Amino acid sequence: MSTTRHELLHAFDLLLAPARFKDYGPNGLQVEGRTTVRKIVSGVTASRALIEAAIHAEADAIFVHHGLFWRGQDGRVTGWMRQRLCLLLGDDVNLFAYHLPLDAHPELGNNAQLGLQLGLAAHLGPAGRFGEQDLGFIGGRIDGSGFADAAALATHVQQVLGRHVTLVPGTRRPIQTVAWCTGGAQGYFEAAIAAGADAFITGEISEPQAHYARELGVAFLACGHHATERYGAPAVAAHVAAQLGLAHEFIDIDNPA
Repeated sequence: MSTTRHELLHAFDLLLAPARFKDYGPNGLQVEGRTTVRKIVSGVTASRALIEAAIHAEADAIFVHHGLFWRGQDGRVTGWMRQRLCLLLGDDVNLFAYHLPLDAHPELGNNAQLGLQLGLAAHLGPAGRFGEQDLGFIGGRIDGSGFADAAALATHVQQVLGRHVTLVPGTRRPIQTVAWCTGGAQGYFEAAIAAGADAFITGEISEPQAHYARELGVAFLACGHHATERYGAPAVAAHVAAQLGLAHEFIDIDNPA
């Protein structure tokens, strides 16, 4: 089966509601390709490696979290930008990218899907969100059991994600309430503390967060930007592909960051 580029864009926009978010880059169709779409490849970032893999997989469209445009980026089409655009335009492949809208979707987004992987569920209603634009999730283990301490939580996360976790443990106390926000959300730590978290999970750590954790007693876990954001793009793309009768394939281009 197939659909049109316009119908696919409409389906993504309807699901992710990008107009609700203040974002630094364009959400939606970033590069226009062929009109007819039969297969979607999803991935985390529109890197050259992903684009090459998608072309090899005979994709008509690529769906990612990190598109071609970043805050403060040089607007000239040179270097890596030229290389990526040459591949996309040369093979007539559509590129769809959704940044904050993909983080925030309550069931299929990066935060919801990371929580699902870790066995965490956000509290119901507004109590389950915190931070700027309500992007952060806060809740606890689905079975209500909690964790003995921050080290036990870090071990659990490390086993699920399959990568090293940087832990600043705070105080040695049981972890019942966990806040999380994928990617580079270390700036949400103070809001997580204010929301009542015993621990905060995100992708990256910067210098101030270690001090906040030690001084305020709330554990901070940096688990990898890429590692925490591997789950939203394939969930959304698979959902829309099933809705429209399209083929879908997730291609994970590993990134140690």
